[in-house]
Amino acid sequence: MSTASVSIPAPQDTGEGAICRIDLPVEGMTCAACVRRIERALLAVPGVSDAKVNLVTRTATVTFDPSAASTKTLVAAIESAGYSLPESSAAPGRPTVAPADRAAAAEESLDGERRVLSRDFVISLVLSVPLLVLGMSHGRIPGADGTIGRFVQLALATAVVVGPGRRFFRLAWVALRHRAADMNTLVALGTGAAWVYSAIAVVAPQLFPHAEHGMRPHVYFEAVGAIISFVLLGKLLETRACKRLTDAVRGLVALQPRTARRLRGDVEEEIPAADLWPGDIVRVRPGQRMPSDGEVVSGTSAIDESMLTGESLPIDKSTGAPVFGGTLNQSGQLTVRITKTGADTALAHIVEAVEQAQGSKAPIARLADTVSAIFVPVVLGIATLAFVVWVAMDPSAAGFAAAVERFVAVLVIACPCALGLATPAAVAVGTGRGAELGVLVKGGTALEAASRVDTVLVDKTGTLTAGRPQLAAVKALAEVSEDELLRLVGSAELGSEHPVAKALVEGARARNLALSAPEDFRADAGRGVVARLDGREVRIGTARYLAELGIDATPLEELAQGLARHGNTPSFVAVEGRLAGLVAVADLPTPEAKQAVAALHELGVRVAMVTGDREATARAVAQQLGIHEVFAEVRPEDKARIVREERERGRIVAMVGDGINDAPALAGAHVGIAVASGTDIAVAAADVALLRGGIAALPTALGLSRATLRTIRQNLFWAFIYNVVGIPIAAGALYPLTGSLLSPVLASAAMSLSSVSVLLSSLRLRRFRHAS
Repeated sequence: MSTASVSIPAPQDTGEGAICRIDLPVEGMTCAACVRRIERALLAVPGVSDAKVNLVTRTATVTFDPSAASTKTLVAAIESAGYSLPESSAAPGRPTVAPADRAAAAEESLDGERRVLSRDFVISLVLSVPLLVLGMSHGRIPGADGTIGRFVQLALATAVVVGPGRRFFRLAWVALRHRAADMNTLVALGTGAAWVYSAIAVVAPQLFPHAEHGMRPHVYFEAVGAIISFVLLGKLLETRACKRLTDAVRGLVALQPRTARRLRGDVEEEIPAADLWPGDIVRVRPGQRMPSDGEVVSGTSAIDESMLTGESLPIDKSTGAPVFGGTLNQSGQLTVRITKTGADTALAHIVEAVEQAQGSKAPIARLADTVSAIFVPVVLGIATLAFVVWVAMDPSAAGFAAAVERFVAVLVIACPCALGLATPAAVAVGTGRGAELGVLVKGGTALEAASRVDTVLVDKTGTLTAGRPQLAAVKALAEVSEDELLRLVGSAELGSEHPVAKALVEGARARNLALSAPEDFRADAGRGVVARLDGREVRIGTARYLAELGIDATPLEELAQGLARHGNTPSFVAVEGRLAGLVAVADLPTPEAKQAVAALHELGVRVAMVTGDREATARAVAQQLGIHEVFAEVRPEDKARIVREERERGRIVAMVGDGINDAPALAGAHVGIAVASGTDIAVAAADVALLRGGIAALPTALGLSRATLRTIRQNLFWAFIYNVVGIPIAAGALYPLTGSLLSPVLASAAMSLSSVSVLLSSLRLRRFRHAS
């Protein structure tokens, strides 16, 4: 494993005393409750001023006074909370861990946990299948209920409990030490009581009433195997969803090139990008990414900075312009002086923002765990009350045995099979149906959160719009037709690699205009181009560019300003030194976007645009789509801040985006929703991916999540109805009226029926259709 260091770094004097900050890798965390327990344990250590635990990266970041606390006391606090550190974490090294190392360590930890869960589930399933066959046969299989058959069941159930089921007893003990009860407590109580009672019934059946008449007490070994197998399956599915979160950080780190071309005088050498220092001079060729933040020393080029700004059009760079690590050099060779490296770069800040957002995302409490915290004490209370009443009714040995039987019957009938299935079954069917409809949902927490969304923040470029410039307008003066003007422009731009040029060429071809290669071509980055076609000189560029050549663009200035106000990028065209017209490109809204926004409004969801693009462009697009709130010209960390502020106002927030610059906001929202046509990093950082149809699938995703949560609640309702009816009967409530107790056969059938009803209820989600 790539490990975090637990060595003590040099203390820093802050004016209030020396402090240290270290990262500790933690193993064994499974949920938000684990995070809270570890943070409380660390904050209880004298000298610790701050402790933040990140469930995604499996790391505890601790700030402490080394004169009052030590590494050993911090490790001991984590272990006392029931968790552990990898053995290799004690090796000396850096006090904090690089993002790449943290992502690798978290991924390896999750892979290890998934392997263990897979192994345990397979073992539990293999042992439980014969248990279910023997236990549910009720004597139909010869010898199944005899002495040998019962000892076989005891052996199989014991193997399940001490093997795959051991984790639930350990976690239940951890919860008990912290005066809490969760699903692990319910599993441990139900399976533990069933195993102990059944084991005594096999080994010492004479202790039970009516044994002298040859009646064998019923055993519940099949319930032990079924419960543990079902819950292990649910946990295995959860780890698969959790692993996807580390993909976002790993993808961001991969944006920084591994090597850089450093210049020392006239000598160019290839070195690891990590070895760069401020002041180094590097050369970046077209198609390469910037190795770190810096400033252009020489050269001109168009740089794709969409990972930072979200703006679809590249930024023209020349001497003195700033550039950022990870951004893509598209068209020209640049010489760059490095100004920032390592954790100071813009890319490192995005990585940190994604990690913090994922770690601080407080998942909505799972209903089964929430219910278990109340249900466990109630069941224990009823079981204890039944025991006391039966002992009071008959204080003899036989009465005591009957009281024990009632006590165990209550715990067994409260079997969490239906409770444990209520959420995973609905989530499994809901996510499967979502995949068929083009919506990939990464786990039950995402579905539950999506069902409550009341605010959707949407990125513009690539989400509401096509994500690439397209021809938007052509205006020709009287001397030339629009088609001829566009033919000249398209032909002239054939020699350019600039995205605007490509949009103009595609626009001309879409009108079936015959383009010809220019006889000569020259580009002036950030200003315009000049080309010679059929003996005529064609210039395309800004008004200032034409003015320098004595060409007056005033007749079209008002039109150009109007186009710019509506989000277009206009370019003036001159032929043979005379103004001939203008062309404009824009990143246009998709037809599906307006329908999706209208559908969201019908669902009662508030919609706002959050984009790094210019204010005028953003508002023009928003007006076309019916969006009234716009946050424009914001950087990635600002998007994450807006998400956080909306959450602090009590909103349940979904962030929808497609770019690298959206990753921190996607990770920080209650639900991050990525358009799958965007970057892999955005998809990895999100909880939901829209696989087909772009943003048009968003209303379907929210509608499906609401339907799934309704099903989960219905499942829990029926599971509780089963318990409300079954527990009093198991306790003997009908005995004074009818003189009968709950038949073991009926108890076993009732447990099976409750699980079947939950599965049938969940299967209704298969009929869910596209939201309109």
